[in-house]
Amino acid sequence: MRIIYKFIFHVSAAILLASSAAYADDVKGAKEHPLITRYPGQVILWQHIENYMPYRVPTGPVTGYRTIGDWVDTEGRVTRTFYKYAGTDRTYSEIYKNYLDALTAEDFEIIGKGASDNRRGNDIGSRTWTDVLFRANPTTKPGEVGTMFSGTSSSGGAGSIVAKKERAAGTVYTIITVEQHSANYVGTLIDIIEVEQAETGLVIVNAEAMGSDIDEYGRVVLDGILFEFDKAVLKPESKTALIQIAKYLADNADKDFYVVGHTDSVGTFSYNSKLSSDRAYAVVNALKAEHGVASKRLEPHGVGPLNPVFSNNSDAGRSKNRRVELVERQRKE
Repeated sequence: MRIIYKFIFHVSAAILLASSAAYADDVKGAKEHPLITRYPGQVILWQHIENYMPYRVPTGPVTGYRTIGDWVDTEGRVTRTFYKYAGTDRTYSEIYKNYLDALTAEDFEIIGKGASDNRRGNDIGSRTWTDVLFRANPTTKPGEVGTMFSGTSSSGGAGSIVAKKERAAGTVYTIITVEQHSANYVGTLIDIIEVEQAETGLVIVNAEAMGSDIDEYGRVVLDGILFEFDKAVLKPESKTALIQIAKYLADNADKDFYVVGHTDSVGTFSYNSKLSSDRAYAVVNALKAEHGVASKRLEPHGVGPLNPVFSNNSDAGRSKNRRVELVERQRKE
């Protein structure tokens, strides 16, 4: 049966029911991005979500040793999802074409595309091209996605699509790579980069992304928590972020956390230490008073400028260093 490309974006109730078994086999905690739905029969075996990170979007072929000449350097919320299709009734080329048709039908701008049975050459979709793509945007979270890079003696062809769409919510890029890992295994990695939030500075922490960061790093930056200048007074704009944080805490009632305030290095150490501590307390107090989070679950601390994530020599770096983080801690008995 040939899959109609519209199913990728507008899945009917019948298709959802037919695919329920595959959904049940997804790796625990995985959640499909609403922008691009799976090819029927695919199973999610790996996913990594970053609420805010840089991503290099390749827009041209390989032009030299481990070099792609044309890139779009962007940043924003990045969702990376790896799917497996098990069976011999579909090939990588069918799945590749299905995604390509779906993106075209939904008015995505196809920036680049390419597919090859032998993966040779320097064009988009070749083995050389995907090697440069993944070196520029490595998958830091281990898992089944590693099959995209390992290769086997039975590996077949592969293809990649680079696409862009301007939405009311902002610009979104997607990079889809499909590879025939073996006769009965087609792997698909879909990277979705939502740019607008990062460009406007209106990044808001998301409960789903919080869980991903906590699981991998043991901590997460609470984006969207805003304070009045040089004070520990939360701005009204922080309300949305606080709702998301409270939702994550409610969904993970078995975990406790440190709430850690950070500052840039402008000013004295003692002043910044107190300011960072006061801001951590402000977040904890808001979560307790407005969202009913139990006091024993959150322990506020301030470390001032001691743990920068960027250099304090630029405005952009100092802005990133002024933050509040949620850090997992061992539950007290």
